[in-house]
Amino acid sequence: MKCPYCQYSESKVIDSRPTDEDEKIRRRRECMRCGKRFTTYEIVETTPLMVLKKNGTIEAFNRDKLLKGLLRACEKRPVSLRCLEQMVDRIEQRLKNSLEGEVSSHKIGELAMEELRRVDQVAYVRFASVYREFQDINSFMDELRKILEEKEREDNNL
Repeated sequence: MKCPYCQYSESKVIDSRPTDEDEKIRRRRECMRCGKRFTTYEIVETTPLMVLKKNGTIEAFNRDKLLKGLLRACEKRPVSLRCLEQMVDRIEQRLKNSLEGEVSSHKIGELAMEELRRVDQVAYVRFASVYREFQDINSFMDELRKILEEKEREDNNL
């Protein structure tokens, strides 16, 4: 590991411990030349998740892009940023667990709508209206009817 101060390539590990999330290992190091200490983080290297977009192009999965879309849908709604970040974590984990190196943007949108539907129905409808590109009021009303029917079924099962 190269020292960030003098660029020397040898250092010794002074302390090593997992981070709070147990996803990384934090290492305190000391440079063998200048003696200064610095911190490094070790993570498991994974293959990138690629997204096949509607127009046929492929790009790397960007969790920030997904989070921004969810934030827009939840604007002025009682949904915390922490809740949205957990949604993105669950979606990303499901995509990685599918063991597909390439996933369609359609699949990501469906997973996002599934998450939003459980948390906030207004945010769900907002997201769906953009994602499904409602062309007129009838397609919008069809989606609202589905939500109402689902809610009615849930209420009857209680």
